[in-house]
Amino acid sequence: MRNYLLGCDWGTSSFRLRLINTPNLDLVGEVTSSEGVASTFNAWKNHGETSGISREHFFRQHLKRQIDNLSEKVGINLDTISIVISGMASSSIGMDEVPYATLPFPVDGSQASVRRIDAQDGFPHDITLISGVRTTHDVMRGEETQLIGVLALLETARTRIDDAILIVPGTHSKHIYIQNQQVTDFQTFMTGEVFNLMSHYSILKDSVEPANLITLSTDELDGFKLGLKEAMATSTLTSLFRVRTNQLFDLLTKKQNTLYLSGLLIGAELKSLIDKKDWPLILCSGTNLYELYKLAMEELNLSERTITVPPDLNDKATIAGQVKVIQGQLLPVNK
Repeated sequence: MRNYLLGCDWGTSSFRLRLINTPNLDLVGEVTSSEGVASTFNAWKNHGETSGISREHFFRQHLKRQIDNLSEKVGINLDTISIVISGMASSSIGMDEVPYATLPFPVDGSQASVRRIDAQDGFPHDITLISGVRTTHDVMRGEETQLIGVLALLETARTRIDDAILIVPGTHSKHIYIQNQQVTDFQTFMTGEVFNLMSHYSILKDSVEPANLITLSTDELDGFKLGLKEAMATSTLTSLFRVRTNQLFDLLTKKQNTLYLSGLLIGAELKSLIDKKDWPLILCSGTNLYELYKLAMEELNLSERTITVPPDLNDKATIAGQVKVIQGQLLPVNK
């Protein structure tokens, strides 16, 4: 009989629930939605709290609906299967706030901060919430589980990482410093959020046009490379206004300009790594940003000391991290 686990990655604006076959980390099935922690919390404030429903119960009701959807999709009764949840569900707007783990943080997940919620009538699932990690000036939730999984998968492939900087692109990109298999520091870069603000809500919004990041043309990639070059030469604040003048003076098309803006911001994020010559790098990106960050590492001469995690392995990282944490906590996995 196979061992099953329900793994939930519940972010601020997204929800992903997977049925995992734990021995080989096989994905049996999944459901996704845009009902992230923020919208679920707001729905509870507007409709649940005023009706006397506790926040935890309201979140559990949402989980139950998604578990039922997944059960129907895979044709398996999922009752009594344990759930492990990473991401924002352990935050102040989540299901239940769990204190952050602190540094140094072992990359095997043995010191992860977790909270166990027992099964209840009408909800036959034990829940384990994985909290994030904090420093004196920064926080992350979800990336720590991804990190645990990435390094476990690399070690399975006979690549043990003792010291490195792990780069996790996203709305709030993370650069995570690992020494002697412990996280000793990390930095957050608001790369994705600034890109969204600039391209949708600033004076620059009329100077750019969405581009397909999966099938970029040579001209669009040239715009990206130009943005990287400008990020190395001038301040970001000065370079940002050039997105406007590029369009005013017909120097770049709007799609090229979108890639120029992306190059500026990704370049500004990555340029601090150039002087960290003694640090191996690990690039761990999802499909949507993989090619841009990979190209940026090449253009900035960082590739020779970079392990690039392919998107399919990166996609499996959260699963691997959740399973490793749950097994490290010695919790039962249902059969």
